[in-house]
Amino acid sequence: MKKNMSEEETGVLPKILIVDDSRMVRASLVKQIRHRFQIREEADGEAGWEALLVDPEIRIVLTDLGMPRLDGFGLLERIRNSKVQRIQELPVVIISGDEDDVARQRALDFGASDFVSKGAGCAEMTARLESLLDLTETRRVLAQNAQAPVMDPLSGLASPAYLTKSGDQQLSQSQRHQVAITVMVVEIDHYDQIVEWHGRHVAELISSKLAKIIAAKMRREDTISQISPLRFVVLSPSTTVTGSCAFALRLQKAMEKLVMTYREDRIRITITVGIAGSETDEAQSVEQLIFAATERVRRGAGAGGNCIISSDGEIDKAAVETYVNQALSIDRALLQLRIGAQEEVMERLPDVISAVMPLLNLLEERLHFGIPLGDLEAYSRK
Repeated sequence: MKKNMSEEETGVLPKILIVDDSRMVRASLVKQIRHRFQIREEADGEAGWEALLVDPEIRIVLTDLGMPRLDGFGLLERIRNSKVQRIQELPVVIISGDEDDVARQRALDFGASDFVSKGAGCAEMTARLESLLDLTETRRVLAQNAQAPVMDPLSGLASPAYLTKSGDQQLSQSQRHQVAITVMVVEIDHYDQIVEWHGRHVAELISSKLAKIIAAKMRREDTISQISPLRFVVLSPSTTVTGSCAFALRLQKAMEKLVMTYREDRIRITITVGIAGSETDEAQSVEQLIFAATERVRRGAGAGGNCIISSDGEIDKAAVETYVNQALSIDRALLQLRIGAQEEVMERLPDVISAVMPLLNLLEERLHFGIPLGDLEAYSRK
């Protein structure tokens, strides 16, 4: 995971509290994650609660359920009912053993953030914990900017608060009208290495340059915000995932051509892009779309970076061109009708209906023609 600003400046790893009455389980967990996290261990829920009260550096709680004095359910309930916001909002991951579905549901009802099997491997355990840290950090940034102005005074871009507030309104509207909306998270590859080799001021210049390139290429109705030194979010209403993939490819190509020179060093910059959309991701808020896109960025960065990841995996030019050609079926259909090729249109009729469904939905909502939308949608899925 890319470190946030405070971690970059201090070099301090995020701290995890492990609460389990088994010394062997604690030792196994520590061995798996000590390369990425600071660890604090406690043997029961009561000791874990006391640790939370006195240690503000704890970022995640990893707890067993069955323990003496205070079990995991009791600890989880105390955390979620705490009057200290820092404690109340901590991610709590349950170390899952042989608990039945009732116990798991009870933990979820108490506010558990995730479950991790005691037999989980090092890579899975680290990835799950880092994902929670990313989500928590995103929420923290958005909450911190809850009263922020529309524009960030330093970057000149939309503030994160405005992006999510405006985005939630647009997402709600898109769901009503069945129109796609997408979120694109753009991350500068190897940002920490750029800071280490060339200094933070050079890295900030690169961020500024990327922001200008994105702003120059996006549409007027799109919104761009910077949520960390290395990461940008682009919100695109009335845009399919395919459209955002095509935009990301153009952006990637522009960055590959860019070479910055600093003290005779030529610095080449690449980016990794994660894309999430209302048509592919079940999301009730823009924050959830940002989180899904960020997860895809993490996956791409872990594979070496300089790639574009959607819900279908890595995207390349050939795949986008195929999707774009399919999206143009309505134009081809109209041309074929004009020249009398009705049979050819009938062969592609489900695709054509699918392409015009947003228009039909709008007509029915505004003019009430009695269009059989349900039947048409069912037919288009054939």
